[in-house]
Amino acid sequence: MATLTYEAEARHEAKDEAKKVDKVTKNRVQLDFAPRSMERLNSLKAKTEATSYAEVVKNALRLYEGLIEEVESGKTFLIRDENGAISPFKMFL
Repeated sequence: MATLTYEAEARHEAKDEAKKVDKVTKNRVQLDFAPRSMERLNSLKAKTEATSYAEVVKNALRLYEGLIEEVESGKTFLIRDENGAISPFKMFL
């Protein structure tokens, strides 16, 4: 009987520990969007089939960070239009 009680307590403690880990690794952020920005967020969510706004924002941050790192290292992004003309992509850095 003591063993069953111990196992139940151990499972309970493991769940409590898992909850502590989740609380430590996540931060809640509240953002205020203008109507146009909210439209853009909704559009990106639909186009990318993201399951949440958080997923859209996380993916956007990864992409943005990657672009900035490449530009900071001296690289240039080029865009080819429908006629084959190539021009530099102007980032707002």
